[in-house]
Amino acid sequence: MPDIEDMTEAELAVTAPDKSCRTVKITTSPFLLGRGLDIGNHLALDDQRISRQCAAIFSEASGFILEDRGHRRGVFVNGKRIDRATLSSGDVITFGLDQSYEIVFRSRSSDQPLQNVLTMIGASPITQGTSAGLGRLTLLLEATSLLRSDLPLESVLGTMLDHAISITHADRGLLMEADASGSLRVRLARGSHGVSLSAGDLNPSQTALRQAMQLRKCIVTEDLNVADHALQAAQSIVAQSLRAVVAIPLYVVSRSISANSPAATEAAQFLGMIYLDSRRPTAFSKVDRQILDALAVQAASILDSARLVEQERQRQKLERELNIARDIQQALIPHGLRDFPYFGVTGIHNPCNAVGGDYFDAFQLSEDRSVIVVADVSGKGIGAALLTTMLQGAFSSMTPGTDPVQVFDQLNRFLCDHSQVGRYATMFFGILDRLGQLQFINAGHPSPLMMRSGNVTSLVSEGSFPVGLVPEATFDAKTVQLLPGDTLVLFSDGVTEAMDPDEQLFGDSRLHEVLAGKQELSLDGLQKEILNSVQSFTRGASQNDDITLLLVRYRPETQSSSS
Repeated sequence: MPDIEDMTEAELAVTAPDKSCRTVKITTSPFLLGRGLDIGNHLALDDQRISRQCAAIFSEASGFILEDRGHRRGVFVNGKRIDRATLSSGDVITFGLDQSYEIVFRSRSSDQPLQNVLTMIGASPITQGTSAGLGRLTLLLEATSLLRSDLPLESVLGTMLDHAISITHADRGLLMEADASGSLRVRLARGSHGVSLSAGDLNPSQTALRQAMQLRKCIVTEDLNVADHALQAAQSIVAQSLRAVVAIPLYVVSRSISANSPAATEAAQFLGMIYLDSRRPTAFSKVDRQILDALAVQAASILDSARLVEQERQRQKLERELNIARDIQQALIPHGLRDFPYFGVTGIHNPCNAVGGDYFDAFQLSEDRSVIVVADVSGKGIGAALLTTMLQGAFSSMTPGTDPVQVFDQLNRFLCDHSQVGRYATMFFGILDRLGQLQFINAGHPSPLMMRSGNVTSLVSEGSFPVGLVPEATFDAKTVQLLPGDTLVLFSDGVTEAMDPDEQLFGDSRLHEVLAGKQELSLDGLQKEILNSVQSFTRGASQNDDITLLLVRYRPETQSSSS
């Protein structure tokens, strides 16, 4: 397979389903994408829903071509399904799947900026222009070359602004960025010859800025003495004795929309403004204005790149914070639960996101009594994880004489009194003693299943309120006597509400069927049976809820955990 020419650098920024990121260079053509490496894929995608022979990228004279090679769900570029498409730098490649791979294509060609500029300006005005026009074009080409440089962003933006000042013979210039509301703030302020200015010392014409934003085009006033009345009368212009003003709005069109599309103008995002002014009149030829337009496009491109870089930094920061939260949560959730003197136990928590809203635990309250608990906090993410940590703290601080009903009442009042938290929790809480007596409180949680003598029944038949939802809710403790060998299966609704690709639920009845006749399986075997059944049912469909299991088997005499 031929190597790709060095003059073109192309790479793929790959974001995996777990939000980890890496960059892969395209070094051969065709460059193959698919599941697994054993069939020659250059980029292996670890998602069972993706075809082994998924897609290929070719390097051709016209550029890089992406081809769908039979992926069942389709290959998409910027949200549009394709069979074969030419890639542009920044295009986003996806595979018609939720929570799967997202790939951004990036390409840098050594002559592309020059081609873009010459296309925008056109050859004829330059060949007919003066040496001054050629000199200004040279400045522009120097500025566009910065797009491929490794200089710091502020240096690139500063040089772009210096070139704009030189092209227009302005006294000073501002590069202004728009915030989320569209308000402008000064990012850079420069005088002629590259002198840095204080943003607070400049008072740009708000009238010129407002007109440029309203008209969505450049406002170029060569002599304010003959300009329209609104500009002539503007206080900032009069106070500063300005004679020439240039206001260039910077827009960028989404990569998913063709620049020539009728929707491009309306869909363009406002990034900011280049503002230039002078105390003397000036004159702009046709080529000067075209050069200025081209410079605006390049400035918008740089600002857009800066915006994307900042978004990526924020994403990485959030990812780091989520990783920290995940590590803390995983450290708090029990791993490798040890058997207790009178019951065996095993459990697992599989969050659907980096951090989950489920919680389970089993711990000794006294020599003869132990706590088992499963909870599911409403919502997802860090907020839900914080509340699970609070619940864990509340339960782990219980003493042998603590009344569990009183604990639930206090938790309910606390969460209801702090309703701005916007969270509640369903819970099953039980205290199992050495004689097999189980005292439990169920707060809106799916009923645990009890396996006894080959039969599977629901432990709870009555409904109840979650904790933190209804201020007037009351909680009652009930008691059940376990027999030797009885097994409790506690779970979160992520098990029974797991969905297949047709959005059918796994359901309570299917869970009963999985457990029926499996009394003799070890707890680990039962847990594996449930998880395998759910995975087989969902057939790779993405899930929106955590899956948590806690299995408890009462045995009055000390036996191995496999019993």
